[in-house]
Amino acid sequence: MNDLLALTEQILQVSLVICFIGIAASLILLLYQVMIGPTQPDRAVALDTMGINIMALAGLLSISIVTSKLNDVVLLIGILSFLGTLAIAKYLEKGVIIDRNLE
Repeated sequence: MNDLLALTEQILQVSLVICFIGIAASLILLLYQVMIGPTQPDRAVALDTMGINIMALAGLLSISIVTSKLNDVVLLIGILSFLGTLAIAKYLEKGVIIDRNLE
């Protein structure tokens, strides 16, 4: 039984390392897309996807260090990423984020 437990722990560690490497490569490519992106909407989509990847990174870190305390961090990153995406979309559509009617 202990051999099976050790094997599953090794499989988990290897899969976590592979996932960390994949997400890191994805973040590097998305950062390139944000900097060089051909249009502003492409950059906005890349920023949104970076937020999703950071959420995944926090979730994997939570699994790696065996804690549930990072679940709130994942939710917070998701909320902030969503609000940022809304702000960028409104800026791209209207040119301003906060409308002011000074009549």
